[in-house]
Amino acid sequence: MKFKMIHENYNVADLDVSLKFYSEALGLTEKRRKTASDGSFIIVYIGNESSEFELELTWLRDHPQKYDIGEEEFHLAFRADDFDDAHALHEKMGCICFENPSMGIYFIQDPDGYWLEIIPTR
Repeated sequence: MKFKMIHENYNVADLDVSLKFYSEALGLTEKRRKTASDGSFIIVYIGNESSEFELELTWLRDHPQKYDIGEEEFHLAFRADDFDDAHALHEKMGCICFENPSMGIYFIQDPDGYWLEIIPTR
């Protein structure tokens, strides 16, 4: 039996803000969208040409409070083909939340507080 990872879900407070962040910070664009007929949710799958894996962003109308994402001990990792340019972009965006120079990695934080690891191509 084989399994293939296809997507990860993050619930977001403001879908437009999140889509803008992921596009600017990581080059992820909308692949498809599902909208509830009653307007209670919108699900947008984002990705890029580098991988089939997608990030699913879910907006829920009836969830006005901030999402509790715990102690941020989980994250999604991205390998950058130009680590220095990626770091400069994220520094300019002000979204770097943690750096580990000894490991050669850093993390950015999205508008809802999710951490995303940036790893250089080695």
